[in-house]
Amino acid sequence: MDKNKKLVLIDGHSILNRAFYGLPDLTTSKGEHTNAVLGFLNIMFKILEEEKPDYLAVAFDTSHPTFRHEMFAEYKGTRKGMPDELREQVPVMKEVLKAMHVSVIEKPGFEADDVLGTLATKAEKEGNLVSLVSGDRDLLQLASEKIKIRIPKTKRTGTEIEDYLAQDVLDRYQVTPKQFIDLKGLMGDPSDNIPGVPGIGEKTAGKLIGTYQSIENIYEHLNEMAPGKVTNSLKENQDKAFLSKELATICTDCELDFKMEDAKIGNLYNEEVYLWFKKLEFKNLLSKFQTEEVTLTTGIEEGFTTVEDLAEADKIFGMMDEKVAHPVGLHLIVEEDSIIGLSLCNSEENVYYIRCTDFITQDYLREKANKLAKGYLVSVIGLKELLPYLAFSEKDNVFDASIAAYLLNPVTDTYHYDDIARDYLALTLPSREDLLGKAYLSKAAQENPTAFLSYACYSAYVAYRSAERLRDLLYRSEMLHLFETVEMPLIYTLYDMEVRGIRVDKEDLKVYGDHLETGILSLEKQIYEQVGESFNINSPKQLGVILFEKLRLPFAKKTKTGYSTSADILEKLQSEHPVVAMILEYRQLTKLKSTYADGLAGYIREDGRIHGRFHQTITATGRISSTDPNLQNIPIRMELGRQIRRVFIPEEGYVFLDADYSQIELRVLAHMSEDEKLINAYKEAKDIHRITASEVFHTPFEEVTPAQRSSAKAVNFGIVYGISSFGLGQDLNISRKEAQMYIEKYFETYPKIKAYLDKLVADAKEEGYSTTLFGRRRPIPELSSSNFMQRSFGERVAMNSPIQGTAADIIKIAMIRVNQKLKELKMRSRLILQVHDELLVETHKEEVAEVSKIMVEEMQGAAELMVPLEAEVKEGKNWLEAK
Repeated sequence: MDKNKKLVLIDGHSILNRAFYGLPDLTTSKGEHTNAVLGFLNIMFKILEEEKPDYLAVAFDTSHPTFRHEMFAEYKGTRKGMPDELREQVPVMKEVLKAMHVSVIEKPGFEADDVLGTLATKAEKEGNLVSLVSGDRDLLQLASEKIKIRIPKTKRTGTEIEDYLAQDVLDRYQVTPKQFIDLKGLMGDPSDNIPGVPGIGEKTAGKLIGTYQSIENIYEHLNEMAPGKVTNSLKENQDKAFLSKELATICTDCELDFKMEDAKIGNLYNEEVYLWFKKLEFKNLLSKFQTEEVTLTTGIEEGFTTVEDLAEADKIFGMMDEKVAHPVGLHLIVEEDSIIGLSLCNSEENVYYIRCTDFITQDYLREKANKLAKGYLVSVIGLKELLPYLAFSEKDNVFDASIAAYLLNPVTDTYHYDDIARDYLALTLPSREDLLGKAYLSKAAQENPTAFLSYACYSAYVAYRSAERLRDLLYRSEMLHLFETVEMPLIYTLYDMEVRGIRVDKEDLKVYGDHLETGILSLEKQIYEQVGESFNINSPKQLGVILFEKLRLPFAKKTKTGYSTSADILEKLQSEHPVVAMILEYRQLTKLKSTYADGLAGYIREDGRIHGRFHQTITATGRISSTDPNLQNIPIRMELGRQIRRVFIPEEGYVFLDADYSQIELRVLAHMSEDEKLINAYKEAKDIHRITASEVFHTPFEEVTPAQRSSAKAVNFGIVYGISSFGLGQDLNISRKEAQMYIEKYFETYPKIKAYLDKLVADAKEEGYSTTLFGRRRPIPELSSSNFMQRSFGERVAMNSPIQGTAADIIKIAMIRVNQKLKELKMRSRLILQVHDELLVETHKEEVAEVSKIMVEEMQGAAELMVPLEAEVKEGKNWLEAK
């Protein structure tokens, strides 16, 4: 090692352990735990960026007993075993470091601390700088002017690092680094089971070392010390004091088979590391490769061909026709609403990218692609995105691999070609962003034709290769019917809704915004009057100072950036000062104005309508989600929030019909639990919340008060969501004990529900997933976690996913049926919106009666349950009126 170079040393197990407990539980789409590895890498990259070292090495403990165990058999005997979720990440971490060509050092008979101490001391003697990274403060004994101990703390908000040179140790602990060993020798260390001297803690130990400098010197002057408990304990435990010091002393002269040049930092971002990061699904870390040359190939790229000749394109489409037994993988490349090319694959050997030219027109590619779907299985990834350009319909033989992948594993976040290749073909491919960054496709095709060709062909190749595999997995997991009869037809229904959009009254929206603005300004003035000064109400920092310093309100909770002014804190404070309720209302109004009054205006297109997007691969339960804008999140609890629905209006000559399921999740619960009392209540069309209140509160049905009914309603719906006594207590503003009593009485009233929910949890623990009435699976890896909070979350998911998921399946079936029926009968009315359990149809005035009948029939007939499904239709000249 050259003079005046810098070495970074990392305590492997210590940093992995810190990262594991500092980050939330993260898993890959296959359920492999990764939080410790990701946290370790984040810390390592942060250190490397700050230090810019020349050398890097990581030391790990071994499973062999060390010399300390030979000295003291009980050494580290009180430590708990490593959690399985962490243990499985240790070999992965070592493999990733090996791929980075980072030196990994282990020495049987010694701890990682001893290896680190030896390397650090040797480097210092050679005149070099050392940064030693560990979560273990024992290493502070190594601190000097050239050896810096860096102790990271991993938090959700990022990594903070404490730095210690020799002077920093002295300032913090009032002992030198070497005396830190004596300090530990006296006070012991419960985490390592080092005994120390009984009765001596950190404060006393510090005073003794401050006076006598070392344990040896303490015992030389022991007879001069005043009699007392401490002196007696020192006399009686001399052997323990010296043993503890020896156990706490890091060895700095291990014999290591290690050359410093092996630790020289090379290319950390090579192809092998890229493959590991893809496998571990560290998408954020992949950006580190964009500045590095990583040429990842799998061999399949040799069969990628660009086609620009019309005769050759005709020949290729003809070849696709010949292999009817195989699916055809198809990918459409689109930019700014224009087709720039199409890729095709129906063999392992060849993938063709057919580029639009003067002779190969967009219409030519459309016609050929449409023809393929009439006779053969066409496999694509992301069908809904192709529908604006291709005339595929529900009758065509099209397979969407991304929807199949979602059904098989709904808890991952993306289903792109590289995700499907990784999870179902054991193939690691670079993503579009890896290949092209954020460049426009046409620009990328010119500037980086090789990468562009790979991007264009990968999707068709993966769509072709994965179709039969995914179909087989769906069949084996009993979800093929769900895929074919619900998820695939749903794509076309969602696309229809996106194209139709929903009309907005721009003028009314402006009036609504102006009304909110008036309310906001009025509240601002009142708030300033209450506190006696003006300030930025939207600034949590300034608001915190006003509430907790000026007004001296209770429940002050300090954070790094100031006082917490979160909603839960403010709700606690409402009874303390009238200004708090004003601030809460102010927040609601500003949120309504920014998100809806101002936000919606930006989404209105030239046709006067908002064309939002609907997604079916976002939620793990199967619910549909909405974006650009999120129309499913329109507030309904507060009157002013509900008023936003008024601005959504039908076209001239039309009205809105809004159909809403009545208590669909409770009805699903009644059916799935087979609880006779609940089933009979629904069959007799009684007020279910009043019945529950009557039973739970032992009150005659007719005498149930509105408050009792409201409480029963909270319990009824809370059970569906796996609510805890704590959550119910907060909802009803009652004690946890009282809430628990309500839940217990509920289960006494409906005993089969308790048995059913318990069975759901037991089955999910055994199988690893929960299942809806229609066979939809929801993996729940949290149930096998060693963390109590994670397991509790998993149990709630196991209870509510089958119920919520079944309700989601039913509404999907209903919307498909309503949409298909309206199209089949060639009606002018059209389905335009789905929000949770509600469907909205823009209905021609001449078709109101017929559409109303269709909505009720198709929604109530979407599933056959032991209890009737009920849907109520309302009419209105705007969405608020129809709701």
